[in-house]
Amino acid sequence: MQIQIFKGLLVVAALANFELRAATCESIFRLQLPNTTITKARSVAAGEFTLPGATSSSLEPVPFKKLPAFCRVEGTIHPTSDSNIEFEVWMPVSGWNGRYLAVGNGGFSGAINYTGGAGNGPGMAEAVIGGYATSSTDTGHKGTAVDASWALRHPEKVTDYAYRAIHLTAVNAKTIIGAFYEGEVQKSYFSSCSNGGRQALIESQRYPADYAGIVAGDPSWFATHLSAAQVWNTQALMAKQNSYIRASKLPAIAAAVVERCDALDGITDGVLDDPRNCQFDPAVLRCKGVESDSCLTEPQIEALRKIYAGPTDSRGRRIFPGILPGGETGPNGWARWITGPERGRSLDYAFGVGGIATLVYGDPSWDFRTFNLDRDVNPIDEKLGPTRNATDATLKGFRTRSGKLILYHGWNDADIGPLSTANYYDNVLAEVGQQSGRDLLRAYMVPGMQHCADGPGATVLGSVPGAGADPLRGIQTALERWVENGTAPEAIVATKYKTYGHPESGVARTRLICPYPQIARYSGNGSTDDAANFSCVDKR
Repeated sequence: MQIQIFKGLLVVAALANFELRAATCESIFRLQLPNTTITKARSVAAGEFTLPGATSSSLEPVPFKKLPAFCRVEGTIHPTSDSNIEFEVWMPVSGWNGRYLAVGNGGFSGAINYTGGAGNGPGMAEAVIGGYATSSTDTGHKGTAVDASWALRHPEKVTDYAYRAIHLTAVNAKTIIGAFYEGEVQKSYFSSCSNGGRQALIESQRYPADYAGIVAGDPSWFATHLSAAQVWNTQALMAKQNSYIRASKLPAIAAAVVERCDALDGITDGVLDDPRNCQFDPAVLRCKGVESDSCLTEPQIEALRKIYAGPTDSRGRRIFPGILPGGETGPNGWARWITGPERGRSLDYAFGVGGIATLVYGDPSWDFRTFNLDRDVNPIDEKLGPTRNATDATLKGFRTRSGKLILYHGWNDADIGPLSTANYYDNVLAEVGQQSGRDLLRAYMVPGMQHCADGPGATVLGSVPGAGADPLRGIQTALERWVENGTAPEAIVATKYKTYGHPESGVARTRLICPYPQIARYSGNGSTDDAANFSCVDKR
């Protein structure tokens, strides 16, 4: 039988006689796709996947050991002469649930998302274990999440990274999945966090036909202004010789925040349920004698105030929300994102300074100290906004197709000011109206969650009432019920394990995560570590 390509869609005649009826993985190699070369198509036995470049199977992450048998398809897409977008599609040999779940990329991408994790959301392994066909792309270049050097003098690669690679991968993946299973995908979904959350919103705005349901976590939707905020934080810490706040001072800051604000929600548990209520003045830590890790100098107090406040230009225009108090410590806290282990080694520096230097000015030696909010934000918007930003709040095409969108964001995100997601939610409702907005999206602000994961709160969004406790299936199940059954999600139950990332360690706490702008309120009876003793109420 002949396979024809028409306007980018695979047209398969006489499907009952399709030569791939045996669903052999190797036969996918013969598919002809626009501007695409399928480089490999082979079956992988259960538990036998090896991470590319790994030298020992003993080093493989646990999820790979749990993988069922699947068909692994690898390919490259060349939409322009300077494009080389690598992608993979994985399809379980048996037990496919009829759904396609694509996963995104954190940071500057540059790699297939096999395992997920903080900054990425779910990975391909989790998706296939859950019964989904899945895909991922390197977004058109090779490199670490903090490396933007690939973008120098390569504007087409910037476009591939910004949105084109995710879209073209979706188009190809649906064709490949349809050929392998000899039938159309029942429903298509996308789930990711951070830059992956931005990818998610770009998809809903630019290509509303790609996915019926989308989960966007901690999305960097206003990417140009986020970069400005990251430079703002770096400037604040390096404004003066003794402005820099060492990571060793963060425990004292965190303790002072908890002492001032923890009990405001009526529960003393080390978590600020709504850090917007926390009026914390770093001056309480002013050094009264010799500087130590338990106090702050005047320049450090000034720097900390600027980071909490967020960037504002001389006219009072808010450029981006600040970082809220709480969650300063921990492996996914400020030592990673804001202060770094030493000057100039934070992720803020890598993404903000490195990103603007390369993507905007094309000069890796650009001096961030010259950056001025009054002068430099608009040029960044003009150059990168059309490709990187996901600011459209009308979502017209997505609404027309009855698409569903779930946003979530950790209140203790040290990378992307969490109020940015609340702002996007409010922008959508202002554009489309309350009822249309509620038919389209939900947002969940997660107390004690840092960037995409981890933190002092119950941060594993792993269950909804009546659902299981799998980290992927929880929020994903809520989305599928909404898309497929019309049952809109309400409260989500989040879990905190005794050891983060290890459910086998036992549950330390569950909490109710309410749809924004509602908040969870303790009933006054029973354990405060049990979500059953909380209810969602309007914030007052």
